[in-house]
Amino acid sequence: MIRKLLTIAALALAFTAAQAQPYPAKPIRMIVPFPPGGGTDILSRLVANKLTEVSKWTVVPDNRAGAGGTIGIAEAVRAAPSGYEMVMGQKDNMVVAPWLYKNLSYDPTKDLVAVAHVAYTPVVIVTRSDSKFKTLADVVAAARAAPDAITYGSPGNGTTIHLAGEIFKSAANIKMRHVPYKGSNAAMMDVLAGNVDLMVSSLPSAMSQIQGGKLRPLAVTSARRSSSLPDVPTVAELGYKGFDVSTWYGLFMPAGTPKDVVTTVNAEVNKLLATPEMKAAIIAQGAEPQAMTPQELETLLKTDYQKWKSIVQASGATIE
Repeated sequence: MIRKLLTIAALALAFTAAQAQPYPAKPIRMIVPFPPGGGTDILSRLVANKLTEVSKWTVVPDNRAGAGGTIGIAEAVRAAPSGYEMVMGQKDNMVVAPWLYKNLSYDPTKDLVAVAHVAYTPVVIVTRSDSKFKTLADVVAAARAAPDAITYGSPGNGTTIHLAGEIFKSAANIKMRHVPYKGSNAAMMDVLAGNVDLMVSSLPSAMSQIQGGKLRPLAVTSARRSSSLPDVPTVAELGYKGFDVSTWYGLFMPAGTPKDVVTTVNAEVNKLLATPEMKAAIIAQGAEPQAMTPQELETLLKTDYQKWKSIVQASGATIE
C-alpha cells in the first residue's frame, strides 16, 4: 500500500514538473500555407529562423500549400490548441477566401486565435524587363486595343493578389486573361520566360527579381508608395483614385490555445520586429514590419473580413 502511494505521489510530482516547464518545451511547427519561394514562405522562414536564433526556441516551417492557402489554414484549425502549432495567415486565406470558396471548412474569426502581426505589403504589377510594356498606361492601351489578349499570372485563384488584378481590370475598364498558379514561384518563372505578359505579385515574392533587373515594376497597388520601391508609382497616382489593395501577414493558432501562450509568442515576435536587423531584413523583402497586440490583430482580421465580403461579392468571383 505504501509503495502504491509512493508511486502515485511520484507520478503526481512528475506531472506537476512537466506542467511547470517553461514554454516552449518542444519544437513549434509553423505551417506555411504556400509553396517554397513565395512571399509568405520568405517571411515565414525569416520569422522562424530569427525566433530560433534570438529566442532560442525551435520553430520549424512546414509548407502545406494549395487552394489559395486554404489547405494550410484548415490544417492549423484542426491542430491541437497546445501552443505548438501555428500558421502564417494573410489576407488571402483569412479574409478573402471565406467569401470565394463555397465549401470552406473554417471560419477564421472563430476557429483561430490571433497571435502576432508580422508585416504588410503592397501588391506590385510587374512585367519582364525586356517587355514592350514600359508603363501601366501601355498595358491599358494594349488591353483596350485587343481585349483578353494580355495575360497576367497570380499565385492562385482567391488570393488578394488575384483580386487586385480583377479590381484593376474593373477600374481601368479593360479585359485581361487571368492565369492562376499554385504559388508565386511558378507564376514568376512563367513571366520571366515570357509565357505570360504580366504578373500581379506581393513585393516579397518579386523583390529579388526586381533588384536583379529581370522584372520591371509598373505600379504598386497600395495607397502610398513602398519604401522598398520609392520610385515606383501607385495605381492611384496613375489616374485610378482611391485604388488601395495591400496584404498583411500574421501568426495564428487554433482556437482554444491558452492565453498565456498567445501572450508569450506575441511578446517574442514583437521584440524581434523591434530589432534593427529584423526591420531591415523585412524591408529588404519589400514588406513593412508592423507589430500589434493580439487584440489589434483580431480587430484587423474581423474588420477586413467584413470589408472584403462586399468586394468579393461585387467582383462576382466564386470558387467551387
